Amino acid sequence: MDSDSDALSIPASWVQMESSTVFDYDKSNLLCDNNVIFFSIIFTIVLYSLVFLLSLVGNSLVLWVLVKYENLESLTNVFILNLCLSDLMFSCLLPVLISAQWGWFLGDFFCKFINMIFCISLYSSIFFLTIMTIHRYMSVVSPISSLGIYTLRCRMLVTTSVWAASILFSIPDTVFHKVISLKCDFSERHGLLASVYQHNILFLLSMGIILFCYVQILRTLFRSRSRQRHRTVRLIFTIVVAYFLSWAPYNLVLFLKTEVIQLSCEGRQQLDFAMIICRNLAFSHCCFNPVLYVFVGVKFRRHLKRLLQQVWLCPKTSNPVPFSYSPGTFTYEGPSFY
Repeated sequence: MDSDSDALSIPASWVQMESSTVFDYDKSNLLCDNNVIFFSIIFTIVLYSLVFLLSLVGNSLVLWVLVKYENLESLTNVFILNLCLSDLMFSCLLPVLISAQWGWFLGDFFCKFINMIFCISLYSSIFFLTIMTIHRYMSVVSPISSLGIYTLRCRMLVTTSVWAASILFSIPDTVFHKVISLKCDFSERHGLLASVYQHNILFLLSMGIILFCYVQILRTLFRSRSRQRHRTVRLIFTIVVAYFLSWAPYNLVLFLKTEVIQLSCEGRQQLDFAMIICRNLAFSHCCFNPVLYVFVGVKFRRHLKRLLQQVWLCPKTSNPVPFSYSPGTFTYEGPSFY
């Protein structure tokens, strides 16, 4: 066991879940990993800085538009609002990720706390996306059965349950992380494996549920002549696809990093490069959703344009047109996706 060689592994492994830890690393990996370090540090610092700024601005604008113009009695609006909060929570970790490239100096408590926040944000995103899809499935396929889910009590219960479940599933990462050789990392291998397998299982289970729901939604919509009624499906579908494309490669490489397959030095090096790219793609997801709202949502673009005009172009003379809420959903006036 050589802790010095582990210190030269992929930086910021404290929150990546994919790094090798001190108990399974030896000197034979040193030369194999050195080629990855420079690329990882530069790429990570530049990308995370851009993602942090874009996510902070984009998600803050979405929250502002939601609160100012939209109806928060809608379950879909509530879910989108919570997705924004989850993305903002994740993006606020990025400056810490950048500083961790040079080592972890914040102690065990913040090592555990930051990993807990990371996991809460990660799991809450996938849970809210899954529930948004189930809600849309009920509204499209079985609208009568969904009539009782629009009450304040229901909105509070669903939202609280998602955040509580996210906290619960973050416990393994919180418990098994501590500072080792100036790195916030897993202290035991079975903690690493438990975290990876839990993440993979929840991701696959959620994607399975989402796939089933959208197959049923599409079957129902293809039999319907209405193009006005379920426009929100297009938005949710786009968000889910973006999430899948961002996180699926990371989950696959993360699973391979658990050494289920024995690789040569060259194979490990290629997997390390793949992990850097897939990890950074996944961690960049927190700034994607606001962009999707702009491109997919005609109504959101109109709200955003009105908001920007009021704030920057004519803040004193602008008289906003009273907005009448439409019941039910964060409706989008663009054409249906089917």
